[in-house]
Amino acid sequence: MQLVIGNKNYSSWSMRPWVLMRAAGIAFDERKLRFGNGFETDGEFKRQVATLSPAGRVPVLVTDTGLAIWDTLAIAETLAEMHPQLALWPVDAAARARARSICAEMHSGFTTLRNHCPMNIEAALPEVGARLLATEPGVVADLQRIGSMWEQQLEQHGGPWLFGARFCIADAMYAPVCSRLKTYALPLPPAAAAYAGRVLAHPAVAEWIAGALAEHDFVAVDEPYRSAPLPA
Repeated sequence: MQLVIGNKNYSSWSMRPWVLMRAAGIAFDERKLRFGNGFETDGEFKRQVATLSPAGRVPVLVTDTGLAIWDTLAIAETLAEMHPQLALWPVDAAARARARSICAEMHSGFTTLRNHCPMNIEAALPEVGARLLATEPGVVADLQRIGSMWEQQLEQHGGPWLFGARFCIADAMYAPVCSRLKTYALPLPPAAAAYAGRVLAHPAVAEWIAGALAEHDFVAVDEPYRSAPLPA
């Protein structure tokens, strides 16, 4: 199989299936389509991704038969069907339904946090985070919801992951959130903050982060708060 992704520093949706597959030990070839400094319809990124997905976005999973699956949740569901022995969703039916619910909430929600705090692994922007906490109540509300959700799941299932001992699709879906929290120095309740630390330390997540730091690409369209990269 091949997983087509964007820049590791910026592409939160690419991060999710990549981390899931690495964590679960699912073999795949990585193909990276760098964003460049724009997403014009005639740009190189758009031209390449259009050959794989009518949606024109990454990630895209290309199976060994040539079938292309786009959208992170669709990829996760397909992987769960292909590898039932890996229990990528919780085995318990009620827990599985809850996991799907919180993944769908990530997929469609938290728009204020995502809009104001785009993923940027290489950056450190605590001053931006402090300003947003003071001026953007939607960011505060999203943080409160994430913190309460994580703490509820950890308390119910005993950790260390959202649904117990196994790192699953739900943890992969929230991995980019953990990165955002670090970049913008956003606060969480103690148990939720500890969980975010564990996610960032997970070998699959740490491998993605190392790849992001090695890119040295500065994509202006993804940099609302900086005009230049950090000095080498």
